[in-house]
Amino acid sequence: MATVFVVANQKGGIGKSTTATNLAGILGKKSKTLLIDADPQGNSTSTYEAAVNDVATLYDVMIDSDKLPISEAIQHTANGDIVASDPLLVKAEKVLDGDVEGFYRLKDALDEIADDYKYIIIDTAPSLNIILYNCLIAADKVIIPVTADAYSMQGIQQLYDTIMAVKRRQNKDLSIAGLLLVKYSGRSNLEKETRESIEESAKQMNTILFKTVIRECVKTKEAQEHKKLLIDYAPKCTTCLDYIDFSKEIAKKA
Repeated sequence: MATVFVVANQKGGIGKSTTATNLAGILGKKSKTLLIDADPQGNSTSTYEAAVNDVATLYDVMIDSDKLPISEAIQHTANGDIVASDPLLVKAEKVLDGDVEGFYRLKDALDEIADDYKYIIIDTAPSLNIILYNCLIAADKVIIPVTADAYSMQGIQQLYDTIMAVKRRQNKDLSIAGLLLVKYSGRSNLEKETRESIEESAKQMNTILFKTVIRECVKTKEAQEHKKLLIDYAPKCTTCLDYIDFSKEIAKKA
């Protein structure tokens, strides 16, 4: 039975796609792992060099009236298995609005392949919409990337309230795996103070700040430009080493 992790934060540019692709890529080296790109921007889809045109995508699985089996939307790329995003996902609110079962489309789809993978990682858009609700209802655990800056926790309370609402009403087994500190240098006093503040916020949310922090290095962007997984492109760079440590933390929670 697959453990489903959702990577979420309604703040943009926080490193959700970087976290999702690196985590899925590293876990995929040892265990069967599926990456699902639920962000219409399709950054994870681009990194995996997955096709979008003339192929089945997440749109066809969740929103198309034919409700295509998700197995038919899985692409086997050089970087791993992925269900690609689609710009048409922006239509989700209009298409699924008023559909009682609309919040459960992704869960129903993942139930079909739950025994085929050990891990399913879902990348999400920086918004609280029906696609995110689908992801949370289908998930076991949520990973929330944050940065050590003055605005890092803006909007987190709203995301937390959404997660708790889904837990109460639609997915009692849902939990927050933890907050993940990304793009961290630790050199400034502000960063250190903010890290302490984030730790306190994590406690208030009944979760943890992961022990692993993700440092930044130029190799990350280079790997994305070359459509490579960081573990294949620069396995010894600091960011990759941090994500390897993080994947070990995550594996213990699966």
